[in-house]
Amino acid sequence: MMKHVYFEGKKKGAPTLVLLHGTGGNEHDLLSLAEMIAPDAAVLSVRGNVLENGMPRFFRRLAEGVFDEQDLLFRTKELTEFISEKAKEYQFDRNKVVAIGYSNGANIAASMMYHHEQSLNGAILFHAMVPRRGVNIPDLTNTKVFIGAGKQDPLIPLNETKELIEDLKKANASVTEYWVNGGHQLVREEVEEAKKWYDQHYNK
Repeated sequence: MMKHVYFEGKKKGAPTLVLLHGTGGNEHDLLSLAEMIAPDAAVLSVRGNVLENGMPRFFRRLAEGVFDEQDLLFRTKELTEFISEKAKEYQFDRNKVVAIGYSNGANIAASMMYHHEQSLNGAILFHAMVPRRGVNIPDLTNTKVFIGAGKQDPLIPLNETKELIEDLKKANASVTEYWVNGGHQLVREEVEEAKKWYDQHYNK
């Protein structure tokens, strides 16, 4: 079981947003972000099941930027199945799920797309990296992805994000990238661009 909160959407037919926090965050962290990007959408906000020095995360890592691959695979499957269970319980459309993830949360959202077919209809990934190399990524045709990144991010080298973008494009995802001059913090400008992207794809 994963700790979470769920809020029903105001707009029928809008996607359900799955919110995935960064290291040390919780299920309340990104609610204001969802409110800014898609105020009418339903929200399922989840807390990571792993603790690192008391800080919630979505999967274990061996060092900064080095993921525990076995745990990543296990946790990715766990989260994908959890979303499917909650879709039944809360009666939202499982095929219309858009993830919004920051840092560690963005990485597990990327991992869902790398490992599980049609796990997400779309994703907004803020400050994400390649979850795993040497993977046959499922066909991501019709999957829409927005990637927000910092050119001076000390935790995620620029090339790391570019590799993630290339991987997703090769798997036929439609990818929009937006770069800011900042570091690892999420800045308002990125959120505003993500909102424009969301409106363009989901608020027609």
